[in-house]
Amino acid sequence: MITFDEDIEKIPYEKTPISIKDQVQKLKDRGLVIDDKELTAKYLSNISYYRLRAYTYPFQNNTDPEKHHEFIRKDIHFKDIINLYCFDRRLRVLVFNALEKIEVALRAKITQRYSEATHDSHWYQDESLFKDDAYMKDGKRVFKYNTLMEDIEEEVDRSDEEFIKHYYLRYSEPDMPPSWMTLEVVSFGSLSRLYELLVKDDQKKAVAKELGLNKVDILENWMHAFSNLRNCCAHHSRIWNRRFVVNMLLPTNADYPFLDRNTIATTKRNKLFAYLCCIKYILDIVSPDNNFYANLQGLIAEGGSLLSLKDMGFPDNWKLLEVWKCK
Repeated sequence: MITFDEDIEKIPYEKTPISIKDQVQKLKDRGLVIDDKELTAKYLSNISYYRLRAYTYPFQNNTDPEKHHEFIRKDIHFKDIINLYCFDRRLRVLVFNALEKIEVALRAKITQRYSEATHDSHWYQDESLFKDDAYMKDGKRVFKYNTLMEDIEEEVDRSDEEFIKHYYLRYSEPDMPPSWMTLEVVSFGSLSRLYELLVKDDQKKAVAKELGLNKVDILENWMHAFSNLRNCCAHHSRIWNRRFVVNMLLPTNADYPFLDRNTIATTKRNKLFAYLCCIKYILDIVSPDNNFYANLQGLIAEGGSLLSLKDMGFPDNWKLLEVWKCK
């Protein structure tokens, strides 16, 4: 939820729309080098001035009102901004594809582990498997499990998968499909919440252990962070220099090659590099023949003159770190 500082004096929004021609001129007046006004106008008509603002912002003076967002450097061309924008777009595709493999694997592991252990096709409806965590709403305690089940039911109702339709056509009860159907159609966010709410029993630990993680808290955190990152990618949001709302927990006792303690101590956990390390770690387990590292290398090489790995939290020696040496 977005929060606002109530002490800030609010003013009416009085900015008026401007034509694409004027948008081009505004960029030029602020110090961006425009080599081809017509081509620049075509880009702005397809991408939008406001979306590109996220890529020009780091290179502008945004603190001094008298500078009117002038470009700090005078050697930046509009094409440089486009190259950075394209790098971010390709990066989102790469990350989204990796997260898809991780999400599918997590669905399979959680479903199989609990189905076998409980001998119950509908184990997710067994409240005894979940913590009784609650929050206050309108003066009443609302149990997180109940809220989760309501959300899952809505997601199943919205699904147009044939196997969901077949279940309701064929069977009269239970009122929900079995776990191996249901967990296939819920969102990554709901899957993350489900795993987080499960009591810390042997099954929950076993799911984490399958991924070389010796604390369920780590996998809970990673699933939460991954679901947020996936949403950023799915909604075409900038990720290359974003400060994410979820700080990654970085394990010092992972079963497979990860990061050394010194690197963990200096890694900014809300930057993309921390996320990419965790993605690479899981991906090497669930998809051993992946080419994530090679593709990332290729993207960086073609990232353009404005790309700074430091803005994404990359240390200088990142290629030498154990998790990235597993190619």
